[in-house]
Amino acid sequence: MYEDKTLACKDCGQDFVFTAGEQEFYASRGFENEPQRCKSCRDARKTAGRGAREMHMAVCAQCGQEAKVPFKPREDRPVYCSECFAQMKEETAAI
Repeated sequence: MYEDKTLACKDCGQDFVFTAGEQEFYASRGFENEPQRCKSCRDARKTAGRGAREMHMAVCAQCGQEAKVPFKPREDRPVYCSECFAQMKEETAAI
């Protein structure tokens, strides 16, 4: 079976643990190579290529407060602030 491995990040040089669960996940997806970067360096590389997101102002359909959203709101679809969206998500998960 799989055992946790300690690997060195090729970007920052810090040691990170490649857990048995992660190894199993990689194998299930057909990945043959071990990760070469720690999670924070992988995340930094992902966001570096994207650039800044354009945010749009909208009014929350539930509480009426202003909300910034990463998409252009449409008149035919409700938009929720992050608090109301999280609350709705919790209620949906409980059902």
